[in-house]
Amino acid sequence: MATKYRIPEHISAETKKWMRGILADFDLESHHFRQLVKTSEAWDRSEEARVILAKDGLTVVDRYGTPKAHPAVGIERDARTAFFRGLREIALDGVDAPEAPRSPRTADYGSRR
Repeated sequence: MATKYRIPEHISAETKKWMRGILADFDLESHHFRQLVKTSEAWDRSEEARVILAKDGLTVVDRYGTPKAHPAVGIERDARTAFFRGLREIALDGVDAPEAPRSPRTADYGSRR
């Protein structure tokens, strides 16, 4: 049902194609569509940062001459994390999204004192 929702213009052409495929295959509620938009934005942001890193490299030199991580490294990481969390929350693979907030793992790793 790709005509039910309007894909924002700022989404990249490749990502719009991906979104159209999802909209054709799934009957999303309006809040799911908004999650899909934000997930798509995260993907595009990650790709933008990746292109910048490919051009500039992973490090920059600060005013003291010390190499530091390029700011786009964090942008790419955060956007990638947001993308995968968005996919998990939309739960397109038929598995229910995890309850929020996520509970701590119960494996016995010893005391945290």
